[in-house]
Amino acid sequence: MEFQVERGSGGCGWTNGCEICSSLAFPLCVSTLHAVIVGLFCLYILWYDAAINANPIWGDPWLVKLNVAVTCGYLLYDLLLLVRYWKTLGDSLFVCHHLVALYAYGYVLSRGVLPYFANFRLLSELSTPFVNLRWFLDATGWSRTSRLVLANGLAMMVVFFMVRIAVIPSYYMQVYSWYGTPEYERLGLGVQLAWIGPSIALEMLNLIWMYRIVRGFYRALCWSKTYKAA
Repeated sequence: MEFQVERGSGGCGWTNGCEICSSLAFPLCVSTLHAVIVGLFCLYILWYDAAINANPIWGDPWLVKLNVAVTCGYLLYDLLLLVRYWKTLGDSLFVCHHLVALYAYGYVLSRGVLPYFANFRLLSELSTPFVNLRWFLDATGWSRTSRLVLANGLAMMVVFFMVRIAVIPSYYMQVYSWYGTPEYERLGLGVQLAWIGPSIALEMLNLIWMYRIVRGFYRALCWSKTYKAA
């Protein structure tokens, strides 16, 4: 989750005794650990799980179900944090994202369907460590125009684009290649809607977040140039 805690010119965080920053440090470490484990496991499944790659809809889902179960547990944990710190962190887009993902992943866990596509979605977690690092740098007082913050901002923007936006065409090409097949028809209307509907909703959310990230990086870059010129 991209925590956003506004701070003044004097900085915010442990050095100034910010209670919110101190309270969120551990959840962000959990978020980063979750993202690394799930993201790497996701890559392993995509590269080496022959059963899922051979049949993305009905392939043996046990490894994916394990990965999805970890993610669902984390999403529920994250929703509780959003409720606990709603005045500071509340964002309806995050709530929508988590609820949509939990709804779709529920079919993966309960019926073992669409393992390839569920796992493909988890690629997005690979951008989370850079988002969390941005918060840590902000909370410990790093200037938003510093080279380290700008470098992380660039990395966050590039990785976010690669794992959430650039993969959209290949994802839907795979969807289209299985559309109308006997395997697809076996899913039933309920699962088909739970597959396509949340997928489109998540694309819209990712496009909105991509715009915010690009806009934020551009502003920081402009501030950096203005600061150097002064």
